[in-house]
Amino acid sequence: MKSLSHCTDDELVKLYEKGNNTAFEILLMRYKSKVYSYIFMIVRNKELTEDIFQDTFIKAIATIQQGRYVESGKFLGWVNRIAHNLIIDFFRREKNENTFSADSVDYDIVNNAKLSEKSFEDTLSNEQVLADVVRLIEYLPKSQQSVVRMRYFEDLSFKEIADKTNVSINTALGRMRYALLNMRRIAAEKDVYLEIK
Repeated sequence: MKSLSHCTDDELVKLYEKGNNTAFEILLMRYKSKVYSYIFMIVRNKELTEDIFQDTFIKAIATIQQGRYVESGKFLGWVNRIAHNLIIDFFRREKNENTFSADSVDYDIVNNAKLSEKSFEDTLSNEQVLADVVRLIEYLPKSQQSVVRMRYFEDLSFKEIADKTNVSINTALGRMRYALLNMRRIAAEKDVYLEIK
């Protein structure tokens, strides 16, 4: 057990694929609080969070057991992507993908000048802000969606994003900037006021 706890995520996935259930338990213990918090900050409902959390790991288990897990060194990003897709599916089913919360908060992300400067990355690293903007991402062009998702859900550097999408780092940075500008524009068009508590 001690030796397993020192394994990398990808090593643990391979061990689990070969039938070592303890390997997956270690992965679960390693990331369950981060995945749970990520889901909760978006859906803001404990019971729904627990349902999506369970569905996320059931889907992760099924994908690994079917040999469809693609090794990337970013297990947390992969699991969060599964959670994100399940959340979007839920909002689509509930027909709430166009509604945004504007409950008793005093921070305006859309009109925050700091977000157009280099501090944009620092600001978006705040998980609460990420939870508020996650639904806006769905309105972006696909190339911008992928940059935002790779940067903030998969925790990839701009160099990694550039390599993965076969573009220059400047193009990846440009797409991120345009994604932010587009999210502001879309929010303004839809009369959406985004903020955090």
